[in-house]
Amino acid sequence: MQLRHVRTLLTPQDGAAKVTCMAWSYNNAKFAVCTVDRVVLLYDEHGERRDKFSTKPADAKYGRKSYVVKGMAFSPDSTKIAIGQTDNIIYVYKIGEDWGDKKVICNKFIQTSAVTCLLWPAENIIVFGLAEGKVRLANTKTNKSSTIYGTDSFVVSLTSNVSGKGVLSGHADGTIVRYFFDDEGSGESQGKLVTHPCPPYALTWASNSIIAAGCDKKIVAYGKEGHIIQTFDYSRDPTEKEFTTAATSPGGQSVVIGSYDRLRVLNWSPRRSAWEEARPKEIAHLYTITALAWKRDGSRLCAGTLCGGVEQFDCCLRRRIYKNKFEMTYVGPSQVIVKNLSTGTRVVLKSHYGYEIDEVKILGKERYLVAHTSDTLLLGDLNSNKLSEVAWQGSGGNEKFFFDNENVCMIFNAGELTLVEYGNNEILGSVRTEFMNPHLISVRINERRQRGMEENKRLAYLIDIKTIAAVDLVGGYNIGTISHDSKIDWLELNETGHKLLFRDKKMQLQLYDIESGTKTTTLNYCSYVQWVPGSDVVVAQNRNSLCIWYNIDAPERVTMFPLKGDVVALERSSGKTEVLVTEGVNTVSYTLDEGLIEFGTAIDDGDYGRAAAFLETLEMSPETEAMWKTLSRLALEAKQLHIAERCFSALGHVSKARFLRETNEIAEQVAKEYGGDGTEYYQVRARLAMLEKNYKLAEMIFLEQNAVEEAMDMYQELHMWDECLVVAEAKGHPGLERLRRGYYQWLLDTQQEERAGEVQEGQGEHLAAVGLYLRAGLPARAARLAMAQDQLLANGDVTNRITAALIKGELYEQAGELFESIRNPQKALECYRKGCAFLKAVELARVAFPAEVLNLEEAWGDHLVQQKQLDAAINHYIEARCSVKAVEAALGARQWKKAIYILDSQDQRTAAKFYPRIAQHYAALQEYQIAEGLYLKGERAKDAIDMYTQAGLWEQAHKLATQCMRQEEVSVLYTSQAQELEKQGKYKEAERLYVTVEEPDLAITMYKKCKMYDEMIRLVAKYHRDLLSDTHLHLGKELETERRWQEAEYHYLEAKDWKATVNMYRVNGMWEEAYRVAKAHGGANSYKHVAYLWAKSLGGEAAVKLLNKFGLLEMAIDQAADSGVFDFAFELARLSLKQKTPEIHLKYAMFLEDEGKFEEAEAEFVKAGKPKEAVLMFVHNQNWDAAQRVAEAHDPDSVADVLVGQARFAFEQKEFQKAEAFLLRAQRPELAVKYYKEAGMWSDALRTCKEYVPGRLEALQEEFDREAAKKGTRGVEGVLEQARHWEQAGEYARAVDCYLKVQDPSNSLLVEKSWLKAAELAIKFLGPAPEVEVARVVGPQLVAMKKQSAVVGRLLGEGALRKVT
Repeated sequence: MQLRHVRTLLTPQDGAAKVTCMAWSYNNAKFAVCTVDRVVLLYDEHGERRDKFSTKPADAKYGRKSYVVKGMAFSPDSTKIAIGQTDNIIYVYKIGEDWGDKKVICNKFIQTSAVTCLLWPAENIIVFGLAEGKVRLANTKTNKSSTIYGTDSFVVSLTSNVSGKGVLSGHADGTIVRYFFDDEGSGESQGKLVTHPCPPYALTWASNSIIAAGCDKKIVAYGKEGHIIQTFDYSRDPTEKEFTTAATSPGGQSVVIGSYDRLRVLNWSPRRSAWEEARPKEIAHLYTITALAWKRDGSRLCAGTLCGGVEQFDCCLRRRIYKNKFEMTYVGPSQVIVKNLSTGTRVVLKSHYGYEIDEVKILGKERYLVAHTSDTLLLGDLNSNKLSEVAWQGSGGNEKFFFDNENVCMIFNAGELTLVEYGNNEILGSVRTEFMNPHLISVRINERRQRGMEENKRLAYLIDIKTIAAVDLVGGYNIGTISHDSKIDWLELNETGHKLLFRDKKMQLQLYDIESGTKTTTLNYCSYVQWVPGSDVVVAQNRNSLCIWYNIDAPERVTMFPLKGDVVALERSSGKTEVLVTEGVNTVSYTLDEGLIEFGTAIDDGDYGRAAAFLETLEMSPETEAMWKTLSRLALEAKQLHIAERCFSALGHVSKARFLRETNEIAEQVAKEYGGDGTEYYQVRARLAMLEKNYKLAEMIFLEQNAVEEAMDMYQELHMWDECLVVAEAKGHPGLERLRRGYYQWLLDTQQEERAGEVQEGQGEHLAAVGLYLRAGLPARAARLAMAQDQLLANGDVTNRITAALIKGELYEQAGELFESIRNPQKALECYRKGCAFLKAVELARVAFPAEVLNLEEAWGDHLVQQKQLDAAINHYIEARCSVKAVEAALGARQWKKAIYILDSQDQRTAAKFYPRIAQHYAALQEYQIAEGLYLKGERAKDAIDMYTQAGLWEQAHKLATQCMRQEEVSVLYTSQAQELEKQGKYKEAERLYVTVEEPDLAITMYKKCKMYDEMIRLVAKYHRDLLSDTHLHLGKELETERRWQEAEYHYLEAKDWKATVNMYRVNGMWEEAYRVAKAHGGANSYKHVAYLWAKSLGGEAAVKLLNKFGLLEMAIDQAADSGVFDFAFELARLSLKQKTPEIHLKYAMFLEDEGKFEEAEAEFVKAGKPKEAVLMFVHNQNWDAAQRVAEAHDPDSVADVLVGQARFAFEQKEFQKAEAFLLRAQRPELAVKYYKEAGMWSDALRTCKEYVPGRLEALQEEFDREAAKKGTRGVEGVLEQARHWEQAGEYARAVDCYLKVQDPSNSLLVEKSWLKAAELAIKFLGPAPEVEVARVVGPQLVAMKKQSAVVGRLLGEGALRKVT
């Protein structure tokens, strides 16, 4: 930790003016300083002085300077300050919450000696030390003080641990004593802890050790049981003075010790488990530090000095800005201050276990804090300032946090959901689930308090996609499991956690009551659903209807409004609830009935009177009626009978309301006599049980009080005579017989003759019972009683009356039984017939009338047929020998085998009409062989063929048809059937028929007509494979005209004509498809060409983007230029590849040149930076002036090329002089020599070479000589011509050489003349030496030719000859 000076709160004086004590308030909003003049100065958290007040002495008569303030501390609620004074008193001043509030003394504690130091560690508890050595406790609530422990040594210092649950006192003899209010399970000892070498004026209790220092210039760190763990010795430092005071950071991991001009800082290192000394803060001329106070959030440290100055320091390990919205100040390893830069609010995030906090994150719309330590997880809500620290093993940062619920943080990690309630340092709950969507988890934490329930924390989540579990988080047990038949996509508990709404993928909305375990489908389609905040009202949308359940206990009672849009939100504020609906671009709000919503709240709060008062203001409606019913039920349960009476009155239940009024009157009377509310009186309880129709409970309540008469009266009033008689019999009531007579008379009076007859029958009065039964219209019961009693059967009058009543009531069977009992079989048989009691009639006939048995059996069968009991009728018809009726009954009863069995025994003509019906049944069962046989038995072969055809059994149908019909008939039949099937849309069946009669072309035509091209192609491939490709192509074109592009593409590609596909897409502007097809099916460059055409159709920036996408931009430019589309090429280059522009200009110029547009080509060559190409173009076309002009204007280096071209042209035109002049202007004489040489003009070549290229003359001469030698006579002529040319030019030496080279054995005269000419020229123009050389060469040859005399005489002087000879 580092200390940085922030500001001076109180300017020091020139002399001693000691700051005696300082203190920060617990809420960090106030800072108090007490100076030597005993005035308390109050500062705000920013260091601005806002208030002050003077302390007062214990006794005014001693004056204001009779004491010194030695200790000062704020109360935990920051509204009071305790002042400890040396005049043996402690004052507690109430300073209020706001600045400027009046300061009043609310407590004072008089002591026996001077107060030397003071702490206020807990509410109502002040701990202080006295000069006499005692450490005492003052209770501000009782205004009494008591001694905690006493010593014999002056108390010099007092400090508490980080939690405030323990205190340390330092004494003048060096003793350090520890005392715990609560050791928090640490097990550390109390009492004398250690004896320090000197008085420990600087004493502090850090989180891991105790730091003590004093006048020996040593700082000693003691362990938890007083052993020394570290010592910092400054006794040999001459600049160090004694240590006067010390302070611990709120986190307990840093300690500051004050001395002279210096603050020393010790930081606890968790890794080394030792204290490390930081760089001390030295301030010259600060003088001795007399007081230190550390702000509760750890961000500021204030130091008071001997000269009365107060300096404020910033305490920080490090500081960083988070997203430019929050400032995070690490004031210690385990404490971070998070400040909102926009609002200035601050939250102190602290590890209560002292663990080092890693990086702090702010998540959930920048509202929630998340931080990790090595063993815990810290969470916080910046809005509510609720912080939590829970045990958490490191998971590599793989947790996912969800902050949708304002009360609880949901953490997912490795398939486990953990819930942490903000402000609670224990994990609320943990369950296994794989579903991390917050819409599939619902948590309710004390959102609506309920009667008798302090904690209500519930969770609903998905176990799997179809199963919901509900958990009570307080008890940690499962309160419900809901299995559903479809995937669940949303769920939410109501605020009390007793009801659950969930929706499945079918959009069905379900309501589950957790208490009763019942599930109800409320909507079959739901697109939006939400609980109204603060109530149990539900709002949902069902397509175009807004559904509202004001009373969710009655889900069938729903209020509906028509909607035109979609519900997007639900808002409740300022006593108003609105549903927001988007209708197009507008948002419309629908206001709900706030009163109905409030009803539910009143019910939950248990205020039934308020709920009833509210309902009285509403008109009766289905929703209001449901609420009255709910309130009536709840009021009865709570025994609020007046409210229940009002509810029943509102519902129109007059009898219940009157009954409750009477009950209320009884309760009021009992309450007046005995006190209470009267609801526990037995009559009230019994009447409530009666109201609930629980008469047995009411009876039990009466009998418990021995109120037998009241119980009997209850039953009599309810006309429950049987129960009344049971009670009377059980209790031995003396009026039992009277009750029975009264009961019988009551039955007669109320015309309950049946019940009266039962009573008489029970008493053995059979004749009377028969009369009562007959009076009651129950002759059957009278007949049963008569048949059971022989004396009644013997009474003819009775039997006649009974039989007459039975026949009148059409109870023929009972009359027949009675006639049979009195031995009258004829009448009995007639009655049995009329009553359709054929079983008894047949049994009777077999005994008494055998001839009637067959007629009875047939009649019995007819009766059973009428009763739709066809199965039973079959056998009776067989017994009656009615075969046709038996078959009809068997067919009606679907007894097919029995019908066949009966028909097989009949003649063919009779049976033929029944066989097809049975055959249809077996055909439906797909038992075709049996059906076929039956059809043939019924002579219906065509029906059998139709059966096979409809079943798709073409082979069997064809086989049967060929057996029963001619081939032409079969073909016509199948074709007509196929056409019928075609009309019915049964194309597969029709195809089978066409193919069966070898007419596949008809099937192909059918499919073509129906545009079932896949089937058509299949048949073509099977029966006309050679036409398959043409068919594909034809279909492709047809589909293209129908704009069915994908199908057309398929057929084109099947026809191996991908170009047609590309062209189709291209013509219709579907370039992407064209590109796809070209790339997939075309050659290596085809898709590039398509991309080029696509880009060309787009043009501009779109074309560039497209070509860049495919990486074909440069290729497209080249292709456009090569294709002569230069405008497009220029456009692409201009927009993307400007470096390609010169190349395009060059290609354009070459194109124009080919087109003969030389002037335009010239301009393009120049733009391309290739003027030389323009020059060459003009040279090639012999436009010398233009070539000259371009060369001079744009490429001076090409001027020579133009002249060379002109020279070449002049040579070709035999204008040698002109050509030579051009070459000389071009400074290319070597080309003139070359051209002369190529033209065979060796003399001109030699001349030009001599004049302009003398260095190559000798080589040229040699070449000329070789050429002359090769050419013979023709060559001699050239040599002579060259010699004459040299002679004319004055090149006599070269002319002599040429004359001497003449060698022609066939023309000696010519040779002689040449040599003589050489000699002559040598003598005339050359010096002696050449002359002699010529004579030497020519002389001997002339002598050999016998011409020497002439030569010697005419040309050579004697001297020369002599020289030669």
